[in-house]
Amino acid sequence: MCNAALVPSEVDPIGVVDADAELIDAFVVASRALVGIVARSLAGAGQDVTLPQYRALVILSTEGPQRITDLASHLGVTASTASRMIDRLVRKRLVRRRQARDDRRSLRIDLTESGREVVDETSRRRRVEIERIMREMPAGSRRPLTEAVVAFAVAAGESPGLDPLPLLER
Repeated sequence: MCNAALVPSEVDPIGVVDADAELIDAFVVASRALVGIVARSLAGAGQDVTLPQYRALVILSTEGPQRITDLASHLGVTASTASRMIDRLVRKRLVRRRQARDDRRSLRIDLTESGREVVDETSRRRRVEIERIMREMPAGSRRPLTEAVVAFAVAAGESPGLDPLPLLER
């Protein structure tokens, strides 16, 4: 499954060596499995929400109320794309627009109780499925996997609420 364009001990133009390519390929396969878990978990949560919309809900859940421009930045989309997404989520009653306390001209986007329930239920379903998969793994591979996944999450900037030091120092 390793990138066939790389020859052992060669480095490609961006500095990825063959061992890194194997790791990248493994993460690509694992990410496919994780996307499937998220999609199934989201489908079971009882709302018609797309993966990008769910990502916005998660950001609002972890980061708190956001201005459209800040949410767009977190999502890696333009403000107009984020605004259209928020329009759809408002119609579904999963988020609401509120005037900012410090600047009445500025709007903040926040989760509604229904939006929080979607995030919580999807997360609960995802945990159940991940726990099922983890039970299928050899016990000895779980510790190194924890370290690798935490390091990956930290490097990707996806560690809100997670203190990685205790996990990495064990």
